Amino acid sequence: MSRKKITIFFFILLIGLVILSSCSSDQNQEQIDLLEAEWSEIEAAAQGKKLNLYMWGGDERINQWIDNYAADRLQELYNIELNRVPMGPDDYLNQLLAEKQAGLEDGSIDLVWINGENFKVALENDLLYGPFVEQIPNYHKYMDTDSLEITTDFGYPTKGYELPWGKAQFTFTYDTARTEDSPYTFQEFENWIKNNPGKFTYPAPPNFTGSAFIRHIIYQKTGGYEQYHNLESEAEFREKIRPALEYLRDLKEYLWRDGETYPASTAQLNNMFADGELMATMAYSSVLTSGEIASGNFPETARTFVLESGTISNTHFLAIPFNASNKATAMVGANFLTSFEAQLEKFNPDKWGDLPIFSYEKLSSEEKRQVDNMELGAATLPQEVLDEHSLPEIPAEYIPIIEEEWEKIMN
Repeated sequence: MSRKKITIFFFILLIGLVILSSCSSDQNQEQIDLLEAEWSEIEAAAQGKKLNLYMWGGDERINQWIDNYAADRLQELYNIELNRVPMGPDDYLNQLLAEKQAGLEDGSIDLVWINGENFKVALENDLLYGPFVEQIPNYHKYMDTDSLEITTDFGYPTKGYELPWGKAQFTFTYDTARTEDSPYTFQEFENWIKNNPGKFTYPAPPNFTGSAFIRHIIYQKTGGYEQYHNLESEAEFREKIRPALEYLRDLKEYLWRDGETYPASTAQLNNMFADGELMATMAYSSVLTSGEIASGNFPETARTFVLESGTISNTHFLAIPFNASNKATAMVGANFLTSFEAQLEKFNPDKWGDLPIFSYEKLSSEEKRQVDNMELGAATLPQEVLDEHSLPEIPAEYIPIIEEEWEKIMN
C-alpha cells in the first residue's frame, strides 16, 4: 500500500473514531429535549460528562478560580470534569463559524464566556444554542429577570441565548504613596496626565480594557452616551466620534513612550503600574485592585477612583454553542456558576472580585448577611458610589467601528 493510501486510510479511520466518540458522549443528552425537559432529567444527563469551557485566559486569578474552586465543586456535585480552554472570543467565534460552514454537529466547545459585540456576532450567525435561559433554575431564583442589565447586552436583546454570569464597572487605580489625591473631574484627569508625562497609557484596542477606556473618552468629548442609542447611520457615528479620537491623538505626546506604542494587554499595564513605571492602571472591575493587593501584586497604598462624569458598567454572560456535544452538561455547569455559592465565592476579592449577578432583594436573610459581611478590601469603592457613577455601554455594533477608527486616526 502506498504512503498516500495509508495516510488517507488512517485519516478516514480517525474521523470515524471521532464520530463514534461524539455519538457516544451525546447519546444520553439527545434522548431528551433539553429545552422542554425537567431539570432533574437535565442533571441526570449531565452526570459524569466533560465540560469544555472556552474563555479569555488573561487573568491568572480568574483562571485559578475556574481550575480550582469551580472545577472541584462541579466534580463533587455532578462528577463533571471541567476543562478550561484559554481562547479569546475572536478565535472561538472563528472556530464556530468554520464548524458551522463544515456542517460539524458535534463540536468541542460546550460553554463560552461572552458578551457585547461577540454575542451579537454569534447570535446573528446562528452560532448559539437556545433559547435555554428559561430552563436554568438559578436564573429565576436569583436574578431580576426584568432588568435591562439581564435582558440586554450592550443594548442588544439577549433573547434567552446567554445567561448572565457577573457584572463589572470600570475603575482607575492609583498609588496614594505617589499621588496624594486622585483626579475627579475630567479636567483634573487631563491635567494629571499632562503634568506627569510618560506615566500614563492604556492597552491598545482590541484589548477589552483599552477599548473601554476609549469609549469613556468618546462619552466625555462628544456629549454623553444617550445620543449613541438613536443614530441613523454608521457614517453619522464615525463623524460623531472623530473629535474624541483626535483628542486621544493629540494626547499621545504625554503618554508612555510618547504614545508610539501601547501595552499589549491589561496584565502588562498592571505590571508596569506595580513596578512604578506608570502612575495608574485601569480595569473593567471595581474589586480587582483589592484582590491584587491581597495577592501582593499591588502596593498596599493602591486605591481606585471613578470620574465625576461616571464610568461604564456592563454584564458578562455564558452561552452554549449551536453544536456543543454536551449541552446538558453546559446547562448544569452554567446553573452552578450562577448559584449563590459560586457567585459569593467569586465576589471575594481574594479569589476573583467579580460583582455578583443576583438581585439582593431575592436573597434569603442568611444570604444577605453573608453578602453584607463580605470584606471587599480598602481599595474597593462603596457600591453606592459606583451606582451613582455608572454609565451604560455603547451599542455592541459600534465597538468594531471605534477600534477601526482609532487605528486609522492614531496612525
